[in-house]
Amino acid sequence: MNEIPNLDKESFNAVDESALSALPDFSSKPKILLLYGSLRQRSFSRLVAEEAARILTALGAECRTFNPSGLPLPDDAEAEHAKVQELRALVTWSEAMVWCSPERHGSMTGIMKCQIDWIPLALQAVRPTQGKCLALMQVCGGSQSFNAVNQMRVLGRWMRMFTIPNQSSVAKAWLEFDDDDRMKASSYYDRIVDVCEELIKFTYLLRGKMDYLTDRYSERKESAEQFRKRIDKRSY
Repeated sequence: MNEIPNLDKESFNAVDESALSALPDFSSKPKILLLYGSLRQRSFSRLVAEEAARILTALGAECRTFNPSGLPLPDDAEAEHAKVQELRALVTWSEAMVWCSPERHGSMTGIMKCQIDWIPLALQAVRPTQGKCLALMQVCGGSQSFNAVNQMRVLGRWMRMFTIPNQSSVAKAWLEFDDDDRMKASSYYDRIVDVCEELIKFTYLLRGKMDYLTDRYSERKESAEQFRKRIDKRSY
């Protein structure tokens, strides 16, 4: 330790192998929140999210989907707005999330970004998204693209979430659903199943380890009061 004089010895900890080797807790269903990025009456991002919810439920999860209709633009209303409170409560409730957006003008939609922008990095020094798992999906009106999922992957990292490697992009989404708004059998459907399976596995693997995995040397050096002031100041 003498050759690393800048280290605070009291805050610098060796890796706790027991904290990482604990078996996953299967005593309760994974709680998964799904967000989608379109308000159209026949929204294909919503239909994909609904299809993913069915698959996740079959895999043993408890799923809830947020309807973004009525959510105000960021900074155009107070955080006490009913839809903002509904969204934040669902984020706090969840231990994993699915984000599904259409690609519009080469990026995720403003509706999708609006939802994420209403999720603060911290609420009273508690980070509501930190350490939670995230799966990404997008729908395309034309050929397959990955612009929206790539952008959302950056956002997931910014929100300190564990974004799983697999992702889904459905090309020509309007061709992939039947008259009952159920997704047809296809390689695109199979990929959504892949993503859902992976999300469930990672959610179980990280369950009970979140606090340890997100425990940081720099934050251990701070007092709890200093940490709260810094996080609250940077939340917006």
